[in-house]
Amino acid sequence: MPPRLNILSSALRGAISVRPAAAAARPLQSAAAVVLARRGLADSTTTTTASDHDAASASPQEEQNQIAISQLEMVAYGLNPFDRKVEGHKFGLPELPLPSNMHKNYRYDDIVAQVTRLLMKDGKLGQAQRDMAMILNYLRTSPVPKLNPSRPLVFGHPPAQDLPLDPVAYMRVAIDSVAPLVTIKGFKGLAGGGRSLDVPFPLDARKRRRTAVGWILDAVGKKKSKGSGRSMFPHRVAEEIVAVVEGRSTVWDKRAQVHKQGTAARANLNNFQIRDLIQ
Repeated sequence: MPPRLNILSSALRGAISVRPAAAAARPLQSAAAVVLARRGLADSTTTTTASDHDAASASPQEEQNQIAISQLEMVAYGLNPFDRKVEGHKFGLPELPLPSNMHKNYRYDDIVAQVTRLLMKDGKLGQAQRDMAMILNYLRTSPVPKLNPSRPLVFGHPPAQDLPLDPVAYMRVAIDSVAPLVTIKGFKGLAGGGRSLDVPFPLDARKRRRTAVGWILDAVGKKKSKGSGRSMFPHRVAEEIVAVVEGRSTVWDKRAQVHKQGTAARANLNNFQIRDLIQ
């Protein structure tokens, strides 16, 4: 038998299947509205956006993409993104080989370190460093020194008004100005009759400064203290340094005496025995 044709059922079936997506969405929306109504959050609930959800659940691939983008930005600024000095360091790595002043034992100025060692007594380096800090602080807060034209300072020194601004340079100028250029050595028996022959010898910078600091400390030791306390000794040393710069210290007389002896004894360099010793 031929199949029966039901026109009414076919029409109803076509009308129902015209918009299946909209029909499927209505039950979901209604179900969500019912849930929100039951919880009492229909008016006060804030929905999360898709961007927040993506940021919260970022995949490793997206993180790598962000790193790649940041590297491209560094290249755009002229930086090397794979440079070890830039990546992972706030101030970068130092240049190799390291300079001498990067070592912890050589981080101070050469004259500051040398004078601090000369101030040290009984191996108390910490006390000597505190004394050096007080000396530099005194020089920094002292007024502008009044230079003496009859006792000129070392060549190339800063102007007098700039010395208190740099206490290290202040101390260097004072020490180098009174540091002797030569030292007198005596050779026994070379002058005849058992007498010693005085011969001048030049000094390097470190030995010159050592001699000058020794003279300054001797002058400080001969002066009377104006009080008592830990700060009296560094203050007296600083006052003597200021006196050296102003030409009032007795250290200038010692320097002139040594240079006078060296000038008088320079003829002894022609002695054949001295020439053999020097060579």
